[in-house]
Amino acid sequence: MTTANAAFWDELAERYAAKPVELPDAFERKIAITQARMTPQSVVLDIGCGTGSLALRLADHGAQIHGLDVSGEMIRIARQKTAAASVDNVQFHLGPCDERLAAFDTGSLDGICAYSILHLLGDRQAALQEIYRLLKPGGFFISSTVCLGESKIPMLPLITVMRWLGKAPMVKSVTKAALVAEMAEAGFVDFQQPEVGAKATTAFIVATKPL
Repeated sequence: MTTANAAFWDELAERYAAKPVELPDAFERKIAITQARMTPQSVVLDIGCGTGSLALRLADHGAQIHGLDVSGEMIRIARQKTAAASVDNVQFHLGPCDERLAAFDTGSLDGICAYSILHLLGDRQAALQEIYRLLKPGGFFISSTVCLGESKIPMLPLITVMRWLGKAPMVKSVTKAALVAEMAEAGFVDFQQPEVGAKATTAFIVATKPL
């Protein structure tokens, strides 16, 4: 993510934190599927953690939860929420995805989550390769991604105009099939796309790093 994107999310952070979750039933199903993959010993990374909602929901199901986001304001709010909840096994990291992922050791994570982030990355393929590197053999990768390539309405021109006005971040268009293909190229296997009640343009994908 770029500095411009960080500034966009910094500006949005307070309103984002106060806004109710869109499609809460779908979000709950996604969380339940993620929690079911974890063990009490799991070390999990949430990429694009925002204000920490997912990371905090995973805290009781694993040993250590890491959250990563490019927005300093999002991380500030996430840390405040963590302190208020007296949770001591969640740690947040600030910085661009490409830089911060490189700081984690190879094969150090049992699971990685990427909710609403892959379509915002400048180099998605490179990020997928890093995610694959960080996972232990048998580790899980769970993503929820806006796939504008599935939309019947051409959204990119509108988003481009909104970016000029400072009303939208950078967004990359991808189809669900292309996203799965990119994950497979990175090395992932055992793809599942459980029905969670998300929008038709959202790809919720569970994948595994082979043993």
